[in-house]
Amino acid sequence: MEWNLSGRGTDRSSGYQYHYPDSESLRSRTSSHSYSRPPYPPGAQGEHSPGDETGEGVKALRELPLCLAQKRILSKVSQMKIPVVTKWQSWKLSKSKSMKKLGEEVKEASHYLKLWRKALLKIGGNFGSGIQSYFAFLRFLVLLNFMTFLLIGVFVVIPNIVFRTLNLTSLETGSNASGPAECLHYNPSPQGLVYFYSYLLDLLSGTGFMELSSLFYGYYQNSEVGVSSQFSYNVPLAYLLTCLFYILLSLTWIVLRSGSGFKLSVVTGDGDLSSYSMSVFCGWDFGLEGEQAARLKQNSIRYELQVELEEDALRRNAASRTLAQRVYLYTLRGVLNLLVVGLILAAFYCIYRASEQSSILQEDPSVKDNFFLLLLVQYLPSIVITAANFLVPTLCDIIIRFERYSMTMQIKLTLIRSVFLRLTSLGVLLYSLWNQITCGGEPRESACRRCDYNYAQYPCWETRIGQEMYKLMIFDFITGVVVVLLVEFPRRMLVDHCSCKPLQLWGRQEFVVPENVLGLVYAQTVVWTGAFFCPFLPLINTVKFILLFYFKKLTLFQNCRPASRTFRSSTSNFFFLLVLLLGLGLACVPLGYSVAVIHPSFGCGPFRSLRHMWDVVPQSLTSLPKTAQSFFNFLGSQAFAVPLFLLSCLVFSYMAAMASVYGNNVAQLKAQLKLEGRDKQFLVKRISELTPANQKKSAGPSGSVVDISETRELWE
Repeated sequence: MEWNLSGRGTDRSSGYQYHYPDSESLRSRTSSHSYSRPPYPPGAQGEHSPGDETGEGVKALRELPLCLAQKRILSKVSQMKIPVVTKWQSWKLSKSKSMKKLGEEVKEASHYLKLWRKALLKIGGNFGSGIQSYFAFLRFLVLLNFMTFLLIGVFVVIPNIVFRTLNLTSLETGSNASGPAECLHYNPSPQGLVYFYSYLLDLLSGTGFMELSSLFYGYYQNSEVGVSSQFSYNVPLAYLLTCLFYILLSLTWIVLRSGSGFKLSVVTGDGDLSSYSMSVFCGWDFGLEGEQAARLKQNSIRYELQVELEEDALRRNAASRTLAQRVYLYTLRGVLNLLVVGLILAAFYCIYRASEQSSILQEDPSVKDNFFLLLLVQYLPSIVITAANFLVPTLCDIIIRFERYSMTMQIKLTLIRSVFLRLTSLGVLLYSLWNQITCGGEPRESACRRCDYNYAQYPCWETRIGQEMYKLMIFDFITGVVVVLLVEFPRRMLVDHCSCKPLQLWGRQEFVVPENVLGLVYAQTVVWTGAFFCPFLPLINTVKFILLFYFKKLTLFQNCRPASRTFRSSTSNFFFLLVLLLGLGLACVPLGYSVAVIHPSFGCGPFRSLRHMWDVVPQSLTSLPKTAQSFFNFLGSQAFAVPLFLLSCLVFSYMAAMASVYGNNVAQLKAQLKLEGRDKQFLVKRISELTPANQKKSAGPSGSVVDISETRELWE
């Protein structure tokens, strides 16, 4: 290789020429080299083997006066092979790039079309991501309810309204005369003179003119409508399958949404290693706007660090307790837990009695003649449930302060008790109603002997359950509005315009994220439970949640302040969805019991001629071809269920084993990080001890100091 002054080099062994001006960049050098250099000298392929060519190229590259990075780039360029692309592959590649670009543009455009995007950014900028997670969860429930109603409306509500309007011919799946004659009459329409306030009562309670509307179960017919000569629409089958589909839709959506939150909660965890690092390195929210929001976030981070220090102190105190102190503490906690259980059981008993008395008092003539008294009696279960959901958690907050738990444990235990109370109170109400409908599970009772259910008190029991869920939803919304107007707003006015010191210490109402989320979960559980008996309930809940969003946003900016006890948004999103999933599971229990066990009403609804609601499925299968019948019978047989169960067990076992392995790996990595952190602390301490200032202080009488080689050994 020879180089002249102009920057032009010649390799005599290969005949290659290179021209690199001094001011030329590496990229331009690489480009010039790759395009000006021929792949092989003429006749080289026939004279040299590939090994010789590679050796000569490496030797020539080593002799170039370039840095190592430039030589690596030249080596890669020289070895680069450009594949031959056909026209079809080129067209396919260009189309894939175009579709990918189109997908990215659509995704970016859909980001701007998200519901309440600017409002959520404003809330997060002023109050942090913790409170923003509540409103994001509320938006998710709005979309979920809207999609649920679209499913119900397309397959149930709209077809039935069209069939009734057009008077289409129908093929009855069963005759109403198949049951006892005294069980077939059902006419809730008011007779005679109707007072004007009765329409308001019907609107609030779902009775009267609303009872036979498409809002409730009793409106829908038990018929298979012949749309054409070759196609008929089975209304009962569509009604039942739509219910199953919207439950599967909700389950799938919740599980997919909770996947990312579960991964984040597993990664972050609640271990000692990540407690301080999460607050210090990941605690700041860069979406905040304004000095007030930044100050609030600083106070929140300071509170988290204070809580961590307090919990460390509590753990040290717990480790130093004597046996007598532990026995006393566990005894105290046991007594207080018994007191909490007693309060919850008392609330359940009050709900059960309120449901029974409400059904009895509604038949009293003196109550029927009084509008306000009748309205109070009809809403008695809803009032008792709301009062229990307010009083019992408040008392539990007072009790838990004496149990000497850490702040994090207090929040978790309070949430568990509140979730159990809210969801189980709804279950107690449903149990009370079904106990009255089925005569306590004894069909031989006098009230249930003729119709297999309590016809005298509940001629259309499905509609009655829908009315109860409708009243729970209406009363829950009214309660929220009343609290905003009569509690939070007056409290804010007193705090802002009154200089009284107790009021200033009291402060504005705190916006507690977990309690507000539990209210949303409770309302959504009511919808899932009642949507089968009141098909318009998801639509009503959609409107309610939209109004609730603006009410909560208004009261957040005008009347409330962030809670002193924060709740991390990274783990809260997964917790919210987990509680929502628990509510969905609770709602499926009464639905399954109604579909499979209780006899449908003889006088109303699409299943009036069947023994059980589920009987419509095997009856519909008989009209299918024999091949389809054999296939569905195989799906419902043990020959399919047992292998499917075994396969599911194998898959779940494999997934559990993989999760255990990954968990052990994560635990080992965290332990390794702990050890490395301790090693670094030790090294920093040794370095600080070996600094010149500390060496003079630690020097002995002879003036000798510690040798610095000791530090080098530590670093090595």
